[in-house]
Amino acid sequence: MTDVKQLASRTRSFVEDRVIPLEDVADGDVHAAGGEWLRADLQEQARRAGVFAPHVPLPLGGLGLGMTERAPVFEAAGRSLFGAMAINANAPDEGNLHLLERVVTGEQRERYLVPLARGEVRSAFAMTEPPPGAGSDPAGLTTTARRDGDSFVLDGRKKFITGADGAGFLIVMARTSGAPGDSGGATMFLVPADRPGVRIGRHVSTIDRSMLGGHCELELNGVRVPEQDVLGEVDEGFRYAQVRLGPARLTHVMRWLGAAQRAHEAAVEYVSRRSGFGRALARHGMVELMVADNEIDLAATRSLLLTACRALDEGRPGREETSLAKVFGAEALHRVADRAVQLCGGAGVSSDLPVARIAREIRPFRIYDGPSEVHRTSLARRAVRRYGANEPVAGAS
Repeated sequence: MTDVKQLASRTRSFVEDRVIPLEDVADGDVHAAGGEWLRADLQEQARRAGVFAPHVPLPLGGLGLGMTERAPVFEAAGRSLFGAMAINANAPDEGNLHLLERVVTGEQRERYLVPLARGEVRSAFAMTEPPPGAGSDPAGLTTTARRDGDSFVLDGRKKFITGADGAGFLIVMARTSGAPGDSGGATMFLVPADRPGVRIGRHVSTIDRSMLGGHCELELNGVRVPEQDVLGEVDEGFRYAQVRLGPARLTHVMRWLGAAQRAHEAAVEYVSRRSGFGRALARHGMVELMVADNEIDLAATRSLLLTACRALDEGRPGREETSLAKVFGAEALHRVADRAVQLCGGAGVSSDLPVARIAREIRPFRIYDGPSEVHRTSLARRAVRRYGANEPVAGAS
């Protein structure tokens, strides 16, 4: 049985000794730091250090940690923007592995799941589309998959597909029935990235730079996928997406919690040794307020995270718990990083400290894997069902 506390400590030491120096030199830009070569080198070092793939099931060569167990380990890895990549827990691979582990059958396991678990390939999850296609509302899905004999033929365009450039395979969401706007009719397909008709387009330029493979545009032109590469059941793609999204949202929180904690520590160290107006900055009331608010946001995020992790470990869907943790975590950790920048003044917006790059990388988390506003809508509707009047109020619209 894995000693989680010890593993988290080893992971932190590995990240601080081997990973953070490479991040610092490249200011958090993974491609400038070495891209695919960097990933392979760090993952080999992680294997030797015994911190590789903590979330991967034991039969697949990992350490088999549950959601609650992996929280402190992923947080330790997240102290570096490259840390999750180094232990093979980066997005979107970590979420895709969770999905594949629960849904793949037979040959799919050996062809797709095993190489992903070993770090031999990367993957991408291709659902988001340019307007008017699927985005925050997946029901807008326009990519089509028509049956042709014992195969499906995929056509469509995707956008913001994280990690697509250099991925070994894609999990593509396409419509097999219904029309855009319908809540059902989607199917997931396993598609090798070198399949004829798959074209990786431009990297969409975004403020974050730590995601290997970029956020890409993708074209599918007559891509033929044999029936045996359907992931799960036909027309059940949206249901399978929920299998992936809950855990993936929480592991995002874990990783960014580690980054925000590092930014906070750097800021506290800075204000403790920097003086102004006759005393250390850390002794000024406004500075103390920001430091205390960071402590509160970090502690509250951990609490909501662990509550959601326990729900998933107990086999419950945990949709409300994961939404609470994701929304609060994304916004609280952004506040932590932003305060860290402010606390450090001019140094806070420079590459001399890690706080600027951490603030830059955390900001998109309020959008990725479901914008805060979409989660708030779901939380509000659950609250109305739980506490609202059974009968509509007269005159209410």
